[in-house]
Amino acid sequence: MSQTLTRPPVSVYAESTPNPFTMRFVSSRLLVQDGRLLEFRSPQETTGISPLAEHIFNLPFVTGLLISSNFISVTRNTSVTWDLVQLELREYIQEYLNTDGRVVYENAPAQALADANERASSHADASGPEDEKIIRLLEEYVRPAVEGDGGHIAFRSYQDGVVTVSLRGSCSGCPSSMVTLKQGIENLLKMEVPGVREVVAEEL
Repeated sequence: MSQTLTRPPVSVYAESTPNPFTMRFVSSRLLVQDGRLLEFRSPQETTGISPLAEHIFNLPFVTGLLISSNFISVTRNTSVTWDLVQLELREYIQEYLNTDGRVVYENAPAQALADANERASSHADASGPEDEKIIRLLEEYVRPAVEGDGGHIAFRSYQDGVVTVSLRGSCSGCPSSMVTLKQGIENLLKMEVPGVREVVAEEL
């Protein structure tokens, strides 16, 4: 007699982020392995990769997704407010995780997964000790706080005193993230890495 393995029901709660157009939906189960991030900026980018992302992009107001660890950052357009759709979206995600539940297709192309991860997560290769130190500082002090707000930051380059980073998820296009960039991250790097003059976000 075979026994059916039952999983505990998944619960989801919503959190606001510094970006008024992005909310973070936190799941009680891990969605992707730690260290992996998946970013999708259009429905086309989700096809054949993530059924969860395809499902969320079915909603007409969704313009972007970042999936990391146990949360999904969802960015909306200006046609609705979170007051109108937050509860509906939370239940929509929760119902999906308790029925279908797949986050990534088993046969998803490895290159497409790598591209989705690369869009969000990878630091550029360090070309010297200063780059290595900047990456270490971002990993240790900055990334945990940024991920706590439903976003992600990665090192892109350091040249002529200017550090360029990429901002994803709730941080992308957010006015308050620019303030954080200038006040927090820039001050930290100026203090720890002689020669740093400015921190800027790369244009998407």
